[in-house]
Amino acid sequence: MRKGLLLLLLCSLTALCQPSPKEKESRDVLDKALLDKNPDTRRQAVIALSLIGSVDPYPSDLQSMLGDKDVEVRLAVISSLTDLNNSNRTMLSLHAALNDSVPEVSFAAARALYTLDNPDGKAALLSVLEGDAKTSSGFFTKQKRDALRMMHTPKTMFLFAVKTGAGLAPVPGLGTGVSSMQALLSDPGTSGRAAAALLLGKEKDQPTLDALRDALNDKDWSVRAAAIHALALQDDPARQADLAPLLDDKSEPVRLRAAAAYLRLETIKNQPKAPVKKASKTRAKKAPAKKT
Repeated sequence: MRKGLLLLLLCSLTALCQPSPKEKESRDVLDKALLDKNPDTRRQAVIALSLIGSVDPYPSDLQSMLGDKDVEVRLAVISSLTDLNNSNRTMLSLHAALNDSVPEVSFAAARALYTLDNPDGKAALLSVLEGDAKTSSGFFTKQKRDALRMMHTPKTMFLFAVKTGAGLAPVPGLGTGVSSMQALLSDPGTSGRAAAALLLGKEKDQPTLDALRDALNDKDWSVRAAAIHALALQDDPARQADLAPLLDDKSEPVRLRAAAAYLRLETIKNQPKAPVKKASKTRAKKAPAKKT
């Protein structure tokens, strides 16, 4: 009797573990698309996988697609991996993508790591921004940084930058430079290093500040303009001294942003400081002792 009940239980569990017909059909549709000869079909499948979540085997499917021969597919993989949980496997995959032979892919991996608050993401973006200034960087070779400097930034990075914060909030009236950022990221002359400066704008540690100040003297106009934008949004009047020389810059976009940034910081400097409330020194009077 007991053996019969155990057999029935095992059969029931086996039946529960079997995928339903529609579940199996859905899996087959995705598997077929991931192996399709058309790279756009593979890209669409990778994008769709971001809807499922981090339950196996779907993260493994994404990670395996980082080896796809099509650049757009690999970029989509990185985007979908960013949507998954902050797992060790995801981090390992993104770190591996930093060494991709195509600059756009390695840059996307750096952005993804930065979005996931991984310190290596910030270090990689700093490596891009600093270029030849720090030849000892372990994240990108000199050749890779040169390629990233010449890389044109896709317009869609603006949406990425707004989504991840990037030092601004797209709310009218806050003076957060959305139009300035959009213009830079949609300009075909904007380099990947300029985009790195924009993304690092919300960071206020000394190494990032030093890198942004150095970028004000970069020979690439887009890097100078991006550094001005990033420093302006830090709202520190002390940066006026750094911006003043750029009022005579030969590039109009740089010159005009420097003027606007200088005036922004001047306004902040002249704002009346809120009075500091002093702690009350008055003490509660003791109630007089009752006479007996």
